Amino acid sequence: MTAPHQSGPARPPAADAGETEDHDLLAALLDGMDAALCAFDAEGTVTHWNREAERILGWSAKEAVGRQGLAGWAVREADAEEVTRRLLDAMRAPGRQVDEFALLTKDGGRVLVRVQTSAVPGADGQPAGVYCAFSEVHTQIDLERSVALSEALFGDAPWGVVLVDADLRPALANATAARALRTTRTALLGRPLGDLLEHGAEDLEGALQHVLAAGAPPAPAELWVTVRGDSDRSAEGTRAGSQGGERRCWRSGFMRLSTPLVEEPVPLGVAWLFLDVTKNRLAEQESARLRFRGSQLHRAGRAVAECEDPMEAAALYLDFALAGFADHALIDLLPRPESEPTLPVRLLRAAAAPAGAGPSPAGAALPVPYQEGHPALQAVERCGSVRAVTDRSRDWAPSHRWPSGTQYALATALRSRGRTVGVVTFLRGPSRRAFDRSDATYAEDIATRVAASIDLAVLTAG
Repeated sequence: MTAPHQSGPARPPAADAGETEDHDLLAALLDGMDAALCAFDAEGTVTHWNREAERILGWSAKEAVGRQGLAGWAVREADAEEVTRRLLDAMRAPGRQVDEFALLTKDGGRVLVRVQTSAVPGADGQPAGVYCAFSEVHTQIDLERSVALSEALFGDAPWGVVLVDADLRPALANATAARALRTTRTALLGRPLGDLLEHGAEDLEGALQHVLAAGAPPAPAELWVTVRGDSDRSAEGTRAGSQGGERRCWRSGFMRLSTPLVEEPVPLGVAWLFLDVTKNRLAEQESARLRFRGSQLHRAGRAVAECEDPMEAAALYLDFALAGFADHALIDLLPRPESEPTLPVRLLRAAAAPAGAGPSPAGAALPVPYQEGHPALQAVERCGSVRAVTDRSRDWAPSHRWPSGTQYALATALRSRGRTVGVVTFLRGPSRRAFDRSDATYAEDIATRVAASIDLAVLTAG
């Protein structure tokens, strides 16, 4: 039996099998590409055509491979000369060339594509052909917009942007976020949020876990945090002796990031965008506080107008002032020994709100054994306001003759007709913040009204 004729030298079966496997692998790689790809040999004949090229133009590989150039079927005759010239020029040009062509689809339509062409060198180093990778222009523009958006967000955008991985650790951050967290873009990467935030890390981690599990919330959230290493201390913290940093309010939005490369979405992490709105929120809080306090003084004035006893009116002022301001209030009066001005200052307890506050009986006009340097005595001596903060010792409040649990105090002198008639002391427990300057201003406003009522009581008794 005669063997069949073969052109060229015979190849061993192993080599044929290896070449077949290489060809199948190459075909699988080309068909799996997201970009459309075609290739031409040195004479301009189509040698490769993948499935993405078939999807965009409609021509199958069987119909495309072997054709001479693109003229007449994938490119209009009027454009063929220019397109062919650019493709052939790519074989002699270094690197990749980028062009935009209008190609024909199989059904006669036209599609604008962005083409990247590059020469294919042969075994001798001479150009053996050219390959073209192309995609629809609008698809490429969408991709470029996405890349440009990412670059803009992670540049110096006004919003802080942090990419948090599934372990709740920052994986990428922009300059604004790094400044807000008092660190650098590289120093915060991979660190637990608890290392970056002194307070508020639990709330932030809870929000991130919720987004990973259930998706982004329908609206931005406002988180109050304190950044570790914050060199800017709040005025309140400085006066009160607090060691904590300044509290910040960050308006935060969250987006869950999932990979599109698998059938079931796999969370890659969370994009956290935030904007510092502390000034606005503090201004809103201060405005609401002033409106409430003004309303309380107005209501107190109307109630006091119905009181026959001036001392009852003074106590009524304290009852209205306590709402949203302090836990306790005390009124101590000077006995006014005009003939003994050099004697140490003594104060008599006249009223307390709520009733029974403090170790000394209210309304009994008994001396209160304040120790030297007591804030109430200092307020009388200075004719102004004095603030005090606990030293965290267990007997601090009892030693000052204040209710147990008191941590913050504000004593204000009661002045009327150019004389000091006593002192009013406002007290706060651990659930409230320390008194600040705005609180002292409000206390002095209350003290003016209380002092007028007490002075009237003294005149009436006289």
